[in-house]
Amino acid sequence: MRVGHGFDAHRLVEGRALILGGVNVPFERGALGHSDADVLAHALADALLGAAALGDLGGRFPDTDPRWKDADSMELLAACARDVAEAGFDITNVDATIVVDRPKLGPLIARMRENIADRLAIPPACVSVKAKTSEGMGYTGDGSGIAVFAVASLAKIASR
Repeated sequence: MRVGHGFDAHRLVEGRALILGGVNVPFERGALGHSDADVLAHALADALLGAAALGDLGGRFPDTDPRWKDADSMELLAACARDVAEAGFDITNVDATIVVDRPKLGPLIARMRENIADRLAIPPACVSVKAKTSEGMGYTGDGSGIAVFAVASLAKIASR
Protein backbone atom coordinates (compact mmCIF):
# COMPACT_ATOMS: atom_id res chain seq x y z
CA MET A 1 0.00 0.00 0.00
CA ARG A 2 1.07 3.57 -0.69
CA VAL A 3 -0.38 6.86 0.57
CA GLY A 4 0.14 10.28 -1.01
CA HIS A 5 -0.78 13.78 0.14
CA GLY A 6 -1.73 16.66 -2.12
CA PHE A 7 -2.40 20.33 -1.53
CA ASP A 8 -3.32 23.22 -3.79
CA ALA A 9 -4.56 26.77 -3.33
CA HIS A 10 -5.64 29.48 -5.74
CA ARG A 11 -6.61 33.12 -5.48
CA LEU A 12 -10.30 33.84 -6.17
CA VAL A 13 -10.86 36.66 -8.65
CA GLU A 14 -13.69 38.20 -10.68
CA GLY A 15 -13.92 37.27 -14.35
CA ARG A 16 -13.00 33.59 -13.91
CA ALA A 17 -15.18 30.51 -13.57
CA LEU A 18 -14.99 28.48 -10.38
CA ILE A 19 -14.52 24.87 -11.38
CA LEU A 20 -14.22 22.18 -8.71
CA GLY A 21 -14.04 18.50 -9.56
CA GLY A 22 -15.13 19.33 -13.09
CA VAL A 23 -18.27 21.12 -11.85
CA ASN A 24 -18.86 24.75 -12.81
CA VAL A 25 -19.81 26.27 -9.46
CA PRO A 26 -22.14 29.29 -9.63
CA PHE A 27 -20.22 32.11 -7.91
CA GLU A 28 -19.16 35.68 -8.63
CA ARG A 29 -15.46 34.77 -8.54
CA GLY A 30 -13.34 31.95 -9.83
CA ALA A 31 -9.91 30.50 -9.26
CA LEU A 32 -6.98 32.23 -10.92
CA GLY A 33 -4.53 29.91 -12.64
CA HIS A 34 -2.81 28.95 -15.87
CA SER A 35 -5.19 26.03 -16.49
CA ASP A 36 -8.88 26.12 -15.57
CA ALA A 37 -7.52 26.24 -11.97
CA ASP A 38 -9.61 23.33 -10.66
CA VAL A 39 -7.96 23.29 -7.24
CA LEU A 40 -9.69 20.01 -6.31
CA ALA A 41 -8.37 18.17 -9.38
CA HIS A 42 -4.89 19.63 -8.78
CA ALA A 43 -4.69 18.48 -5.15
CA LEU A 44 -5.95 15.01 -6.06
CA ALA A 45 -3.43 14.71 -8.90
CA ASP A 46 -0.59 15.62 -6.55
CA ALA A 47 -1.81 13.06 -3.99
CA LEU A 48 -1.85 10.32 -6.66
CA LEU A 49 1.55 11.27 -8.03
CA GLY A 50 2.98 11.48 -4.53
CA ALA A 51 1.71 8.03 -3.57
CA ALA A 52 3.40 6.55 -6.64
CA ALA A 53 6.55 8.69 -6.17
CA LEU A 54 6.06 10.20 -9.65
CA GLY A 55 6.74 13.86 -8.85
CA ASP A 56 4.08 16.54 -8.93
CA LEU A 57 1.53 18.15 -11.20
CA GLY A 58 3.64 21.25 -11.87
CA GLY A 59 6.51 19.10 -13.10
CA ARG A 60 4.27 17.28 -15.58
CA PHE A 61 2.15 20.24 -16.71
CA PRO A 62 4.18 23.41 -15.99
CA ASP A 63 2.44 26.77 -16.00
CA THR A 64 5.26 28.07 -18.20
CA ASP A 65 4.12 25.82 -21.06
CA PRO A 66 1.46 27.43 -23.29
CA ARG A 67 0.05 23.96 -24.10
CA TRP A 68 -1.56 23.93 -20.66
CA LYS A 69 -3.14 27.41 -20.84
CA ASP A 70 -6.80 27.00 -19.84
CA ALA A 71 -6.37 23.19 -19.81
CA ASP A 72 -9.16 21.02 -18.42
CA SER A 73 -7.73 19.97 -15.05
CA MET A 74 -9.92 16.87 -14.97
CA GLU A 75 -8.09 15.71 -18.11
CA LEU A 76 -4.79 16.36 -16.33
CA LEU A 77 -6.07 14.31 -13.36
CA ALA A 78 -7.01 11.46 -15.71
CA ALA A 79 -3.54 11.58 -17.28
CA CYS A 80 -1.97 11.32 -13.82
CA ALA A 81 -4.21 8.34 -13.01
CA ARG A 82 -3.03 6.62 -16.20
CA ASP A 83 0.60 7.29 -15.23
CA VAL A 84 -0.05 5.78 -11.79
CA ALA A 85 -1.53 2.67 -13.43
CA GLU A 86 1.43 2.42 -15.82
CA ALA A 87 3.73 2.54 -12.78
CA GLY A 88 1.97 -0.60 -11.50
CA PHE A 89 -0.57 0.75 -9.02
CA ASP A 90 -4.34 0.55 -8.56
CA ILE A 91 -6.08 3.53 -6.98
CA THR A 92 -7.92 2.23 -3.91
CA ASN A 93 -9.41 5.51 -2.69
CA VAL A 94 -9.05 9.29 -2.66
CA ASP A 95 -10.24 11.79 -0.07
CA ALA A 96 -10.26 15.59 -0.36
CA THR A 97 -11.25 18.52 1.82
CA ILE A 98 -12.12 21.82 0.12
CA VAL A 99 -11.56 24.79 2.43
CA VAL A 100 -13.59 27.90 1.56
CA ASP A 101 -16.30 29.85 3.40
CA ARG A 102 -18.25 30.83 0.27
CA PRO A 103 -19.80 29.51 -1.90
CA LYS A 104 -21.57 26.70 -0.10
CA LEU A 105 -20.70 23.50 -1.94
CA GLY A 106 -22.87 20.81 -0.31
CA PRO A 107 -25.39 20.41 -3.16
CA LEU A 108 -22.54 19.95 -5.70
CA ILE A 109 -20.42 17.40 -3.86
CA ALA A 110 -22.15 14.32 -5.35
CA ARG A 111 -21.46 15.54 -8.91
CA MET A 112 -17.83 16.24 -8.03
CA ARG A 113 -17.45 12.72 -6.63
CA GLU A 114 -18.99 11.18 -9.75
CA ASN A 115 -16.76 13.22 -12.07
CA ILE A 116 -13.63 12.29 -10.13
CA ALA A 117 -14.57 8.61 -9.98
CA ASP A 118 -15.14 8.62 -13.74
CA ARG A 119 -11.75 10.21 -14.49
CA LEU A 120 -9.93 7.90 -12.07
CA ALA A 121 -11.83 4.80 -13.27
CA ILE A 122 -12.80 3.86 -9.70
CA PRO A 123 -16.22 3.47 -8.05
CA PRO A 124 -17.78 6.64 -6.60
CA ALA A 125 -17.77 4.88 -3.21
CA CYS A 126 -13.95 5.15 -3.33
CA VAL A 127 -14.08 8.95 -3.68
CA SER A 128 -14.68 11.27 -0.74
CA VAL A 129 -15.04 15.04 -1.09
CA LYS A 130 -15.85 17.30 1.83
CA ALA A 131 -16.30 21.05 2.12
CA LYS A 132 -15.24 22.90 5.26
CA THR A 133 -15.13 26.55 6.26
CA SER A 134 -12.32 28.28 8.08
CA GLU A 135 -14.77 30.34 10.14
CA GLY A 136 -13.76 33.63 8.50
CA MET A 137 -10.04 33.17 9.14
CA GLY A 138 -7.31 33.58 6.53
CA TYR A 139 -7.57 33.66 2.76
CA THR A 140 -10.14 30.86 2.65
CA GLY A 141 -12.29 32.72 5.14
CA ASP A 142 -12.04 36.25 3.79
CA GLY A 143 -12.98 35.17 0.26
CA SER A 144 -9.66 35.87 -1.40
CA GLY A 145 -8.71 32.23 -1.92
CA ILE A 146 -9.60 28.56 -1.87
CA ALA A 147 -7.55 25.55 -0.76
CA VAL A 148 -7.81 21.78 -0.99
CA PHE A 149 -6.08 19.04 0.99
CA ALA A 150 -6.15 15.54 -0.51
CA VAL A 151 -4.89 12.04 0.14
CA ALA A 152 -4.78 9.02 -2.12
CA SER A 153 -4.10 5.38 -1.39
CA LEU A 154 -2.69 3.00 -3.96
CA ALA A 155 -2.11 -0.76 -4.01
CA LYS A 156 0.72 -2.34 -5.96
CA ILE A 157 -0.64 -4.53 -8.74
CA ALA A 158 0.37 -8.07 -7.78
CA SER A 159 1.62 -9.08 -11.23
CA ARG A 160 4.13 -6.20 -11.42
